[in-house]
Amino acid sequence: MTTTASSSRAEPPTCLVQRSASRMSCRTGAVIKTGTFNMFSGEVEPLIDFLKEIDKGSVVLVASYDDPSSKLNDEARKLFVEMGSSSIQTLGFRDNWVFVGGKGESMKSKYEKYIKNDASTNKYENWPELINMDGCIPKRLD
Repeated sequence: MTTTASSSRAEPPTCLVQRSASRMSCRTGAVIKTGTFNMFSGEVEPLIDFLKEIDKGSVVLVASYDDPSSKLNDEARKLFVEMGSSSIQTLGFRDNWVFVGGKGESMKSKYEKYIKNDASTNKYENWPELINMDGCIPKRLD
């Protein structure tokens, strides 16, 4: 299955949608469920519930928008680590992050990109550069 994900900032947002996530079947590639979570002024519990409901063997796609980290707690970060994220522990305010992982995977994901929000290098004033990520995600073969 082939996927393309991106996280970008062309101008300041008019709405606050900080993290979008989708769950896909690793056998068919069908989207099982999607969600949008406000990690700036919302609550982290809906994101945690979404992540906990994921079946073992499912593929998870995540793209951040505006601020992906303000409400993240240790429990949410741990759930992403368990899906293969290596950047979630350092994800900060207005960082750009795109991640594809798997529930029940014990190794680091090859599909993760992260750009730190840094005023001296940001392309769009208060936001870092666009992230594009392309790749082929193998189907589960068990």
